[in-house]
Amino acid sequence: MTGLGYSGRTRTASAGFTLIEMLIVLALIGLVLGIALPKIDVTHYRVESSMQGVGMVLLSAERQAITQQHDIILTFDQANNVIHIHEDKNNNAVVDPGERVHGVSLGEGIVFGRGAAPARPMGPGPVVFTKIINGFPALVFHRDGSASEAGGFYLTSIRAATSGQHTEDSRSIEIERATGRAMWYKYGAPAWRRAF
Repeated sequence: MTGLGYSGRTRTASAGFTLIEMLIVLALIGLVLGIALPKIDVTHYRVESSMQGVGMVLLSAERQAITQQHDIILTFDQANNVIHIHEDKNNNAVVDPGERVHGVSLGEGIVFGRGAAPARPMGPGPVVFTKIINGFPALVFHRDGSASEAGGFYLTSIRAATSGQHTEDSRSIEIERATGRAMWYKYGAPAWRRAF
């Protein structure tokens, strides 16, 4: 039978992990997580995510104004930490039948404001747009992509807003009037710096 490739050895058990090996691996994973998790600042990641999400909302609103050729109005509801988006099809700044309005939340634990971080040149905030629509500060993107005014707003965590600490949680999003372009900044002591 040697001509058929049989070597005379018996086959061993299939490769795999024993229960004890699995328990050791799980114990090591638990130990690493126990050491690492307290050092992970979840709030920092929430602030970053909120800044990027809101930035994408602004970019999307500007693009929608250009492609649909009508105003897109964003109003900033500071009490509820929501940005309302109104597709103003007849450019009259009034919600008419058939015009879509929806809200975008800033995210869990994120509020309008800058905490104890110093103000940027745009102003102290939390929202510095001077146009008021339906009782809220507003930003309008026009069909050519321009914005109704230059300005912006601040985002921060609840912990930074209430404690006067954690200034590294503060973010600023600023809009250029002529182009509608959004610029993002983050605070890291001692100064603000461009985020992207």
